[in-house]
Amino acid sequence: MTQTTTPWTTDVVIIGGGPVGLGLAIELGQRGIRCVLTERYEQTQPIPRGQNLTQRTMEHFHFWGAEKELRAARTIPPEYGIGGLTAYGTLLGQYNYDWLQRELVKPYYFTANERLPQYETEKVLRQRLAKLPNVQTLFGWDAQTIQQDDDGTTVTLTQRNSQQQQVIRADYAVGCDGSRSKTREQAGITQTLTDHDRLMVLLVFQSQELHELLSRYPGKSFYNVLHPDLKGYWKFFGRVDLGNTWFFHAPVPLGTTADNFDFKAYLHEAVGVEFALEIERVGFWDLRFALANTYRAGRIFVAGDAAHSHPPYGGYGVNSGLEDARNLGWKLAAVLQGWGGKQLLDSYDAERRPVFASTIKDFIAKSIDTDGDFLAHFDPLQDLAAFEAAWQERSAGAVGEVHAFEPNYEGSPIVHQVANKAGICSAKGSHQFKARAGHHLAPATLPSGKNVFDLLGSGFTLLGIGNHAEDSQLLSTAAAALKTPLTVVLEPTGSEADRYEATWVLIRPDQFVAWVSQDARIDAAQAQQVLDLITGAPSALAS
Repeated sequence: MTQTTTPWTTDVVIIGGGPVGLGLAIELGQRGIRCVLTERYEQTQPIPRGQNLTQRTMEHFHFWGAEKELRAARTIPPEYGIGGLTAYGTLLGQYNYDWLQRELVKPYYFTANERLPQYETEKVLRQRLAKLPNVQTLFGWDAQTIQQDDDGTTVTLTQRNSQQQQVIRADYAVGCDGSRSKTREQAGITQTLTDHDRLMVLLVFQSQELHELLSRYPGKSFYNVLHPDLKGYWKFFGRVDLGNTWFFHAPVPLGTTADNFDFKAYLHEAVGVEFALEIERVGFWDLRFALANTYRAGRIFVAGDAAHSHPPYGGYGVNSGLEDARNLGWKLAAVLQGWGGKQLLDSYDAERRPVFASTIKDFIAKSIDTDGDFLAHFDPLQDLAAFEAAWQERSAGAVGEVHAFEPNYEGSPIVHQVANKAGICSAKGSHQFKARAGHHLAPATLPSGKNVFDLLGSGFTLLGIGNHAEDSQLLSTAAAALKTPLTVVLEPTGSEADRYEATWVLIRPDQFVAWVSQDARIDAAQAQQVLDLITGAPSALAS
């Protein structure tokens, strides 16, 4: 017989305890917000996905107090390297180049990138979350219904083992419950789907011999094979650990099952030679893109795969989901603590959804189309010189793609808009040290030897370069009167901060720049503008 316990009340209920839900719970918990996180699985699931963590994602772990622990959990020794490689025809073929070398943009971020299986990442996040007393976790509980009214949300959970029920009443609910999100469906949020009509296999296998074969590619942990027959879709290998465990994604014929296909022969074909291996897991997924048509429905939000999903090309998914968590987390906290206007919550959709739409269009889908076009027009057996010239051009272009992926919020309603400049939120940009409204702040070492990132507050931070104490005091006093968190950092000129090319930089809680000024002084109009940006007031839209 099902039993329902006394309803719990909290500020935010998070449905789904993968990396995105865990990250959001930490973000909120560190800000003093009461949360309940519910996850249907008691233990992390040993599926090697979501491995590539960008420098930006590692900044999240730094601010969540878990960077050191995450790096210690990696399954490949740091000295081995975590780079990628693209090969033509077979993995051991004649033609290859470095791919997705994210270390190229390291100077623009405070932390280095990392690589480890998602289940190891989740373990670290669970350990960090356990140290936050205002976050309650319910592992092994499945959300059944998610409802809302004018005053809050109601979530009904069922414990998978006992069938006991629990009702949670919260001001807001966030669905981080994957691509088949119940939260999204019950909130009435629709999706735009783009189906590529491709069945993909995920193999997990053991092979020491493959490790030995790939010793010719030092410092590489993932490998992408382009083959003319696949028209731009990849055969993709990745290391789970060093020397033994691998995963493999590739297209297979429609109707393929675990029993009617020779997967060992397929792996041999992809590598280019036969090698000893033992398959541990066979899974399938459909290659498609999905993007929610809104990330918010009243008091219900979606994040991570519940908001957007795509093929695991380039490691964009988990990194985008964790950025969702940072973006939404500080805004929910601001509203719940009373210093942020409710329009802040609308800005979550306004910023994050177009960025992911751009990620699909300008990077993932574009990559498939570009690869397919290359394979259709260049063949070393038909015109070797033309093929080699095009291959060399692709090699150079792989560097440019890393620099071009720079998610930004230039068109955000809570970022200062420059007069006569129509900005848009996009994943496509450029990495610069110059401080630009709507863009991520680059690190800078100060005369004290500290980095700007060491001095950022948990709320907004006003960086003044040139020690304009009088102007900053004006803002500090006004912010305190509004009970808005503002940290002021004043530094003299003559350090790396000069490359910001600004006298004043207002930095959001998620390390994006909200406002920049080259003026020596802050007048009353600018001061009001800064305060409006901090609180998310409508007048922040004005130039």
